[in-house]
Amino acid sequence: MKDVKPVRYAYSVTAALLAGGAALSIAGYPAGAQVAQNDDAQMANVVPRAGAPASFADLTEQLQPAVVNISTRQRIEVANRNGGNPFEGTPFEELFNRRNGDQQQQEPQFREGQSLGSGFFISADGYVVTNNHVVAPSGRGTVEEITVTLPDGTEYEAELVGTDAQSDLAVLKVSRSEPFPFVRFGDSRQARVGDWVVAIGNPFGLGGTVTSGIVSSVLRNTGAGAYDRYIQTDAAINRGNSGGPLFDMQGNVIGINNAIYSPSGGSVGIGFAIPAEIAEPIVAQLRDGVEIERGYLGVQIQPVTEDVAASLGLERNRGEFVQSVQPGQPAERAGLQPGDIVLSVNNRAVTPETTLSYLVANIAPGTTIPLMVYRDGERRNINITVGKRPSEEELRQSQMFDPDAEQEEDMEPSDNEVIEERLGLQVLELTPQIARQLGADSDTDGLVVASVNRNSDAARKGLQRGDIILTANYRPLSGVSDLEAAVRSAEADNREAVLLRVQRRGRPAQYVAVRLTR
Repeated sequence: MKDVKPVRYAYSVTAALLAGGAALSIAGYPAGAQVAQNDDAQMANVVPRAGAPASFADLTEQLQPAVVNISTRQRIEVANRNGGNPFEGTPFEELFNRRNGDQQQQEPQFREGQSLGSGFFISADGYVVTNNHVVAPSGRGTVEEITVTLPDGTEYEAELVGTDAQSDLAVLKVSRSEPFPFVRFGDSRQARVGDWVVAIGNPFGLGGTVTSGIVSSVLRNTGAGAYDRYIQTDAAINRGNSGGPLFDMQGNVIGINNAIYSPSGGSVGIGFAIPAEIAEPIVAQLRDGVEIERGYLGVQIQPVTEDVAASLGLERNRGEFVQSVQPGQPAERAGLQPGDIVLSVNNRAVTPETTLSYLVANIAPGTTIPLMVYRDGERRNINITVGKRPSEEELRQSQMFDPDAEQEEDMEPSDNEVIEERLGLQVLELTPQIARQLGADSDTDGLVVASVNRNSDAARKGLQRGDIILTANYRPLSGVSDLEAAVRSAEADNREAVLLRVQRRGRPAQYVAVRLTR
């Protein structure tokens, strides 16, 4: 199953999370339409009175006390790759280091960061729902404080109860002696395209902003993964309202504002909210401290296009195409093959609205289910025992690795800080899948180089993306921690380099001594 990653904010036609938040607002009517609205005799025959409220004031007055502002204070480490040395890589490098002190240059630097969003109470005892990206740390940051601010300006320090990056949901807890006003989840499956919706939140830090719009689509998919099922609205989504509620006209939360579709970064009237019936059970598990387990097959898939369907004589908009099968995962054990088209999962059809990823993710690990697949011109049933979805880090490392992909000019910060800073390398676990891509045996132990700092000794010695590091100082590497331990051991022994045994596709393995950056 393809990797599910959180949607990110982008100035392009992609679904984008607003790190600051999301909001909803209604476009103004043309003057002529406003005049026509006031003609009760004419409009009575066109629009039911219940569908065109004269005002949202009463509903807002009832709901607004339960909606809160959420802000975080973060401590973010700033990468200092060059140690502050403007002469690195020149004959004056050592002179500068001796004069200023090597150790001083290695001291990490930090800055303070903030995030802003919205949330809402779901219980009188102070449980608050918001988006995970509102309270998640940025890069190498750590969240030091989360503050919940009520509409009357009262502030409370919040405890982070639980987060789930895959669905982009988080639960907080605040406490006081008096009960909090709260709202309840509804069911967006009852919503229809054209229904009125109201959102209350905190766009751009303005606080207590009420906006309205209509449902543009239900269960809209944008291609982001298993929980890529949204309510679409024509209302504006803006920074600061992520995690805020989307209400129906009965005051039920039918969605959690989350994302936009935008070519410019600003609202163009295409906004998205996580449906309540998807969010509610996840929120309940987070609130109760229950581990969220999702089903997993271990395949990479893509939708069946019109051309693929026409070439195989299949119905359009049905099924998903298996591009690859990961070794050792449930799909391989069950006999699923690249080129198979999965038509149904546990007797539920795979469609653009009900994707393979969504169906499998919502099946308990360990459950044996039937898949109907199309292979070699015929339909056949395959029984498969669903596995447990790995963590995001494990998924990231098991993604298809393209050794020929162009490396960015600068390496992005990673979790392998010691390796990155001392060797100038970013490495990944060598999975059987990646090993085969690199022309190595699937049982090869080692690490694969994902990125090389262009200013490092490793780059000067010729290491490049796609190289496999087999050993460090003659010790085999079965994980990233082994290479980190080799670097720390060399430093403790005052050695200035680490001896790596490196294998490149089509060449015999060679030993390369890489100097450590001090």
